[in-house]
Amino acid sequence: GRSAKPTAQDNTGESLFVQLLREAGVSLRYSNTPNEIAVDQIVFQKRLQRSLRKHPRYPNVIQEFIAGLESHIEDQEKFRNCLLPCAPRSSDGDASTSYQESLVKLLLGIEMLQPAIINTLFEKLPEFMFDGIGEDGLNIPHIIINQFKWLDRVIDSKDLASKLMQLVAVAPGEIQRDIITSLPEILDDTQHNDIAKELNTLLQQNTQLSVPILDALSSLNLSPTLLSEVRRAVMATLSAVELEDLPVVVKFILHAISGPEAIEVVGDLRKKLELESCVLPPALQASQNRLKNKAVAGSSLSKADISSQNCVSLVLDVIKSAVRFQKTISEAWLKAIENVEAVEDHKVIDLLVLFILHSTNANHSRRGAERVLRMKVRGGQIRETLLQTAFRGHSLVMRSYFSAILALAQILLRSPDPSVVTFGSHMYKQAFTAFDSYCQQEVVGSLVTHVCSGYAHEVDVSLELMCELVTQRPSDMAPYAVFVKGILDYMESLTPQQIRKLFFILSSLAFGRDPQGNHIQDDMHIVIRKQLSSTVAKYKRIGIIGAVMVVGSMGSSRNNSESTSSQVPSLSKETYRQVTALLELVRSCSEGSPEAAALYYDELANLVQTGHLDPLVQEWIGKSVLEDFQEDFVVDLGPEMKGTYPLPAKIMYNLDEEESQGGIAVNLLPLLSEDFNHKGGQWSQTGEESKRRVSPLCLAAFFRLLRLCEEEQHQGDLEEIDALLGCPLILTDLDVVEKMDSLSKPEKEFVCSLLFHTINWFREVVNGFCQQTDPEMKVKVMTRLQNITYLQSILEKCLAATPAYLPPPANFDCEIAEVGPPASTTIPAKKGKKERPGKKRKIPASKNSSGDSSQLEEGAEAEESQHEKDNPEKEKEKEKEEGKAGVSLASYRPYFRELDVEVLGVLQCGLLSRSLLDSELHTKVTEEVQLGPSELVFLLEDLARKLDFSLASSAVKRIPFLKGKADKSVGFSHLQQKSPSDITSCCVRLLPALCTHLENSHNYFQGLLSENHGVVDAPGVDVKEHQLMSSCYQLLLQVLHTTFNWNGFTQQENRKLLKMALGVLAGRLKEKEVELGLEELVRHTFEYLLNFRSTMPNCSTALSLNQLLMVVAERAGPSVSAYREQIGSLSRQFLCQEWVLPSGERERGNKYNETLQTFLSIYLEHTDDVLKAVEEIAGEGVPELINTTKDGCSKTFPTLSRQTFLVFYRGLMAVLEKAVRRIPPGKQTDSGEIQGEKLLTWNLAVRDFHILVNLVKVFDSRTVLGVCLKYGRLFVEAFLKLGMPLLDFSFKKHKEDVQNLLKTFQLSTRQLHHMCGHSKIRQDTGLTNHVPGLKKSLEQFVYRVKAMLILNNCKEAFWLGNLKNRDLQGEEILSQRAQDSEEEDEEEASQLPQEQSEEEVPAEKCRYVVGSILSEGEEKPSEDLVRLYEKYGFKIFPFPEVTHVVTTTFPHRTFLSIFLSVHRVYPQLGSYIK
Repeated sequence: GRSAKPTAQDNTGESLFVQLLREAGVSLRYSNTPNEIAVDQIVFQKRLQRSLRKHPRYPNVIQEFIAGLESHIEDQEKFRNCLLPCAPRSSDGDASTSYQESLVKLLLGIEMLQPAIINTLFEKLPEFMFDGIGEDGLNIPHIIINQFKWLDRVIDSKDLASKLMQLVAVAPGEIQRDIITSLPEILDDTQHNDIAKELNTLLQQNTQLSVPILDALSSLNLSPTLLSEVRRAVMATLSAVELEDLPVVVKFILHAISGPEAIEVVGDLRKKLELESCVLPPALQASQNRLKNKAVAGSSLSKADISSQNCVSLVLDVIKSAVRFQKTISEAWLKAIENVEAVEDHKVIDLLVLFILHSTNANHSRRGAERVLRMKVRGGQIRETLLQTAFRGHSLVMRSYFSAILALAQILLRSPDPSVVTFGSHMYKQAFTAFDSYCQQEVVGSLVTHVCSGYAHEVDVSLELMCELVTQRPSDMAPYAVFVKGILDYMESLTPQQIRKLFFILSSLAFGRDPQGNHIQDDMHIVIRKQLSSTVAKYKRIGIIGAVMVVGSMGSSRNNSESTSSQVPSLSKETYRQVTALLELVRSCSEGSPEAAALYYDELANLVQTGHLDPLVQEWIGKSVLEDFQEDFVVDLGPEMKGTYPLPAKIMYNLDEEESQGGIAVNLLPLLSEDFNHKGGQWSQTGEESKRRVSPLCLAAFFRLLRLCEEEQHQGDLEEIDALLGCPLILTDLDVVEKMDSLSKPEKEFVCSLLFHTINWFREVVNGFCQQTDPEMKVKVMTRLQNITYLQSILEKCLAATPAYLPPPANFDCEIAEVGPPASTTIPAKKGKKERPGKKRKIPASKNSSGDSSQLEEGAEAEESQHEKDNPEKEKEKEKEEGKAGVSLASYRPYFRELDVEVLGVLQCGLLSRSLLDSELHTKVTEEVQLGPSELVFLLEDLARKLDFSLASSAVKRIPFLKGKADKSVGFSHLQQKSPSDITSCCVRLLPALCTHLENSHNYFQGLLSENHGVVDAPGVDVKEHQLMSSCYQLLLQVLHTTFNWNGFTQQENRKLLKMALGVLAGRLKEKEVELGLEELVRHTFEYLLNFRSTMPNCSTALSLNQLLMVVAERAGPSVSAYREQIGSLSRQFLCQEWVLPSGERERGNKYNETLQTFLSIYLEHTDDVLKAVEEIAGEGVPELINTTKDGCSKTFPTLSRQTFLVFYRGLMAVLEKAVRRIPPGKQTDSGEIQGEKLLTWNLAVRDFHILVNLVKVFDSRTVLGVCLKYGRLFVEAFLKLGMPLLDFSFKKHKEDVQNLLKTFQLSTRQLHHMCGHSKIRQDTGLTNHVPGLKKSLEQFVYRVKAMLILNNCKEAFWLGNLKNRDLQGEEILSQRAQDSEEEDEEEASQLPQEQSEEEVPAEKCRYVVGSILSEGEEKPSEDLVRLYEKYGFKIFPFPEVTHVVTTTFPHRTFLSIFLSVHRVYPQLGSYIK
C-alpha cells in the first residue's frame, strides 16, 4: 500500500521532502530545468497537506519537511528553481493552465507550513541582498518578496509585517522600494493602519523613499484621521519633490479626500504645484513650437525635455482621473481657482485643470469650467500672458486637451463681453500656432463657422484673427483656402468692414506666394464681376471693396522679398494687364453712382496708403487723378461768377489773398446746386451729358486719393497740390444763418448740405497737410481747424432750424451709404424723430450722454423736485435759448469725414508766428496762431473717441444683446486698419504735448482760484471759457486713462512701450539721470499726476483723475498695494469737497450721482478699515445732514445731501454686505484670540448695520426702503452662514460679547420686520417682492439662535413670542378685522350678503398647524421621540378631546364632484350648525 512506499524509498536515500512532493504531484528538477507539476495546484496542496497530516510522525514530520526544504535550497540553482514558476508535465495532457505558481508559493499556501517557510525565506534573503540582478537577469530578492504577494491567507500577519519592516530598516534602497510597494499586496486589512504609521515615520526620516511609501499608502485602507495626518506631512514636502516623483505624490494627495477637507487640500496642492518649473529651456522653445505630427517631434527635443513633458502629462492624468471619479474634487478645484483674486497668483495649472474639467464627460464639471474661466477672464485675473506661457511651455501636454480648448474657445468667442471674446481668439491663435495640421484645420473650420454665424462681434473677431494668421503664417493657412472661400456664400449679412477683411484674407491666400491657395482665384474673379455688375448699391459696394483688395494682392510690390528681389524686379506683363483691367472695370461700374464712385476713391486711397503697390500700378493710378480732380472740382478765380443758384455765391475762406491773381477755388456751391436740381431724377443716365456730371459727394474722397498718390510719388512732399490748402471755396454768405427761419425747407437743407460739404472738405484738407513741416502750411492747417470749429457752431444752429434733415453721407464703406441723397420718406422721418427732441435737450445732455444708459432713480426724483421749483416761464425761456444754441453734433458724427490719427500731431504745435502772412481773416487780423480751447476740445474729443474705440477696456465696451441699427464703427474705418499697439505708440509720442496742455489747464484753474481767493463761482468768471477748459482738463485725463488702461500693456512685448509712456510723465516731475525701473517710473508718474488734485473744476474731472491714478498704480504689478492708501485718501478728499458750478449752484443730476457712487465705492475699497469708514459716514455724516435745513448738506461730507443720500445709502449697504462676506467663518480649532478678533469684527459690522437700518425711520422714501430690504436680506443670510458658526464655538468663552451682538442684531431684525409690514400696507410690488425672502431669513435667524443655545446647553435662555405688525415709526398696524369694521358700511353692497359675511372667520383668527401625532388616547408618547423632536425645535402640546363633530359625505364620480361639493356641502353644513 501507500504507507509502505515511502519507507521503501526512504531506504534508497531519497529525502522525505522530495518523496512527499513527488507523491503530491511535483517532481524536482535541477540546473536550468523548471520543477514539474503533474496535477492541478489546488490538488497538489490538498494532497501534500493530507500526506503530512496522516504521516505517522505528524506533527514532527513538518519540521523534517522544512529541514528537507532548507537542505534542498542550499544549492542556489535549486533555490532559484523553487522560486520560479513550475512547468506543467507535458506527458499529462490534463494540465489546466499554462502558468503555474512557484514551488515556494504553493507551499506558502499550505497553512501548517506557512510560518516556517516565511522564516526560512527571511533567513535566506540576506544572502542575495547585495547581489543585484544576476547573469540570468533574475533579481532573487525581488522574486522572494513576490512569493508573499496575494496569499489566500496569512496566518500571522502582524509577525510578517514586523519582519518586513525590520528588513526595510537594513536593506539597500532597491530592496526597500520593492518591499514597501509590495506591502498592500502582502498584508491583510487588519495591519494597514499599523503599517501606515510606521511608513509615515519612515517617510519623514527618509525622503528618498517617498514615492514607494506614497504608492503603498494610497493602496492601503487607512482611517481618515491617519490619512489626513500623512497627507499634511506630504504636502509640506511637495515643493522639494523631484519632477519624476510628482505624479505619485499628487495621486496620493488626491487619494480618498472627503467632502469637507477637499477644498482645503486642493487649495494647498494648487499653491504648491509649480508646473512653470517644468518649462523647456528658452533655446528649445522655438523648436517645440514648430512640432507637428511628424518625425521631427523626436529629434527636436532631448530625452530630458520629453520626460519632463511626460511627467507633467502624468500629473494631469492623475488629476483627470481624480476629478472624473470624485465630484467633490472637481468642485474643490473650481472653488480653489475661483478663490484666487490677484492676477499674479494665477498659474498655468489653473488653465490646465480647467481644460481637464471641460474634457470630462460630467456636465457639472464642464459647465463649472466654462463659468469660472469666463468669470476670471472678465475680471482680468486670467490674462493672455498666462495662456501664452501655458502653450509655450506645455504644448505637447495641451495637445491631448485640444477638443476642450476648441470647445472653450468657441464658447468664449460667443460671449457678449469683449474681454472674454479677445481671450477666446487668443486661444484659437495659440492652438493654431502650437499644434499640428489636424488641429489647424479644426481651428480654421471653427473660425469659418463663427464668421457665418451672423453675430457681428463673432464675425469681427474671427475675421480679425484670420487676417492675423494669414499675415503671420501664410504658408500654414494656404492649405485651408477652400474652407475660407465658403464664407462668400454668407456675405449678405456682413458689413463693409467685414467684407474688406474677408477679401483681404481670400486675396492673400489666392494671390499670395504659396501656390496651395491659387485654386480659388477663378472663383474670386467670378464673384467680384458678378457683384460689380449688380444695380443694387449693397452688392456693388461688395464688388468694389473686393476688387480693390484683389488689386492690392495682385499688384503688391515684390521688391521687398529677399527670395525674389534679384529675379522678379517688378510685376509680370500679364499680371499688370489683369490689375489695370480690373481697375478699369471697377471705375466704369462705379461711374453711375456718386456713392459708388466715392467708395472706389476711398478704397483705392486706402490701398495706396499701404505703400505696398508695385510702382507700375502706382503710376497708373496716379497719372489720371490730378487732371480729373482739377477738371471736376477746381475753377479759376475770375472777376465774376455766372449762374443762378438757390443762394447768392460768395468766395470765402481764402488764405492766399495776396496771390489772388490767377488763383483757384473749389467749385462747391455750383456743384451742390446742380446736384440739388437733379435730385429728383436718376443721378446718371446712359447719355453723354449726364456722364460728365460731378457730385460734391466725391470731393473729399477724390482729394484724399489725390493727396495720397502725390505723397507716394514725391516721398511725402505735397508742393504740387499745396494751393488746395489755402484756396477759397465758392459758398454763400453765412449771414443767411441768422435768417434761417425765413428760408424755405429746400433752402434750409441746401445751407445745411453746403456746411456739411465745407466742413468735410476742411477735415480732409487738414488730414492731407497736417504732417507738412513748412511753418506757413502749419499756420494754414491751424487756421483750417479754427474754420472747422466755427462752421460747426453755425451748423448746430442750422440743424436746429431744419428738423427731419438727412445730411449727405461722408463715409461710404458703411451701411449709412445706402441712405444717400435720393432718400426715401421713412428714413428722414426716423431721423427727425431722433433729432427733434435734441433741439431742447442736446446741449445739457451732451455731457451726460454716458450716464443715460444707467440712470439712477434718485436722480429722477431730484429732477422732479427741481422742476417743481422752477416756474413754467423759466422753462419756456430755457427752451428758447437752447433752441437758438442749436443741437449737438454728436449724433451727426457718421456724416463727417474721419480725421486721420496723424492730425492729432497738431496737438504738439505751440505758438505759430504768421508774420509771413499778413492776411485778413473773416474774424480778425492776427499775427500769430495757436490752439485755442475750442480747437483743443475738438482734437481731444476726436482722440478720446479713437482711443475708446481701439483701446477701451473690455468692461466698458460691453456688446449689447440686441444690436442697435447704428453701427458704432462708422467713422473709424481708417483707424480700424491700424493695430491697437500702433495707436498706443502714436499716443505715447503725443504724451509730452498732452502733459503740456494738462499743466496749462491746471495753471488756468490755479490762477482762477488764487484770483478769487479759492471761490470757484466768483462773479468775474467767464462761464463759457470755464466750461471749455473744464472739458479740456477732463478729456486730457480720460485720454491718459484710456491709454494706460490698454490691456496690451500686460504683455511682455509691450513692456518697453509702457516704460516709455511712464517715462514721459515721470520726466515732467524729475529729470531722469539714469534708466529707472518700472516701479520707480510708476512712483514718479503717480506723484506727478497727484499734483493736479488741487485744481479739479468739477466732480467728473476729479473722478477721471482718480481712475487714472488707479490705472497707473496697477501698472506697478505686485507693489500696487503701496498706492492703496493714497487712492483711498484722495477719494475721501473729493467726497469731502463741495462741488459748485461757475454759476454758483451745487452740482446735481444723474451724472453727478453716478460719479459720487463711483467715488464712494473707490474710497471704501481702498480704505484699510471698511467697517470704520462705513460707521464714520453713517454715524457722523448722516446725523449732520439730518440736523441741517432742507437744502443743506453734511459738514464732514459736503457731497452728502438729501438729493444724494440714496447714492451713499446704497453704496454703504452694498459695501457692508461685501465686507461681512469676507470675514472668515469661525472654526472650532480657532484659538481664543482669533475668535475674539472675529467677534469684534462682527460686532462692528452689526453695529453699522443697525445704524443703517434705523436711518429708514428718517429717510423713508420708496427707493431707500427697497435698498434696505434687498441688502438687509443679504446681510442676514451672510450672518447666518458665517457669523452663527462663530457664535456656536465662542459662546462659552465670550458670553457677554455674543449676547451684546445678538441684542444689537435683534433690534435691526425687528426694524426689518416692521419694514416688511409697512411694505405690505403700501401694496408696492417693488417692495413686497423682497419681503418673502427676508421673512424667511428672519425666521431662520430665530431658530438658528435657538440651535446655538441648545448646543451650548442654554436652552432655557431662549424665549419665543409673536411680533406685532408695526409701521416704520413703531406704531402698531391695525388688524384686518379693525380695518374691515371701519370700512364695512362702504363694502357691504359689493361684498357677500350681510348674513353670510358675519359667518366668515376673520383672517387673523384663521389658524392651522402642521405636525406629527406622537400618541393617541391614554397611550403615552415615547420619551426618546419627544427628546428628538424637541432637539430639532418642535413644540409639543396636547389637543383637547373631540366631543362634538359634524361630518358629511359627498359622492366622488368625476373630477367635477370636487367643485360641486364645495358649492353644495359648505352651505348645508353652515345652515345645519346654525
